[in-house]
Amino acid sequence: MDLTLGFVSLLILVYSAILHEIAHGFVAYRLGDPTAKLLGRLTLNPRPHIDPIMSIALPLILILSGSPVIFGAAKPVPVDPFNLRDGRKDIALVSLAGPATNFLIAAIAALLIKLLGVVSLGGEVEILVGWFLLIVVRLNLLLGIFNLIPIPPLDGSKIFALLLPEKEAAAYLSIGSVGIFILFFLLLFPIGGFSIGEIIFNLLTFAESLLGI
Repeated sequence: MDLTLGFVSLLILVYSAILHEIAHGFVAYRLGDPTAKLLGRLTLNPRPHIDPIMSIALPLILILSGSPVIFGAAKPVPVDPFNLRDGRKDIALVSLAGPATNFLIAAIAALLIKLLGVVSLGGEVEILVGWFLLIVVRLNLLLGIFNLIPIPPLDGSKIFALLLPEKEAAAYLSIGSVGIFILFFLLLFPIGGFSIGEIIFNLLTFAESLLGI
C-alpha cells in the first residue's frame, strides 16, 4: 500500500476510534456516570486516548499488509456501571453508542460523496476529497461492524448480554479477558467454513451498498 494512503488511513482510523470512545463516555455521562468526564476523556485531544499498540502499531501493520479487515482501538473510556441509573440496559446503550457513532460518521461521509457528484470542486481537488471521504466511510463501517461482534469484550457482547438472564450474562461477559484472543484466532483460522473475516467483509459490502457507495 502507498505510504501516503497508509498514513491517511491510520489518521482517519485513530480519530474514528477516538470519537467512538468519546461517544461511550458521553452517553455514560448522560445516563449518570461522570467517570469519563472527570478523567478528561471527553476531549478531541488525541493524547489521552492513544494506545501505542492498539491505536498505532496494530492498525498500521494491518493497513500496510493489505489486510481486508482493519482493526484498531483507542483506550477504552472508563465506565462505572454502579453510577448508571438502569444497570444492564444503560450498559447496552453505552456500548451501542460507539458503533452507532461510527455508522453516523460513515453515513455523513457517504452523503458528502454524493454531493460531490453534483457540486464540482474541480479536477484533482474533487478526486482527493472523494478519495478521503471513501476511506472515512469504509473504516468507520469496519469499526462499527467489528465492534458489534458479540464476543467479549467487544461492544456487541454487552448488547447481546442484555438478552440473557443476569447470571448467564455475567458468566458470558467474564470471558472478556480471553475473548480478544478467541476473536483473533477465529480471524486467522476459520473453523468449519465459519470465517469472521468473510462475514465482516460481506457486511461491509452490504453496508456500502445501502449507502450507495
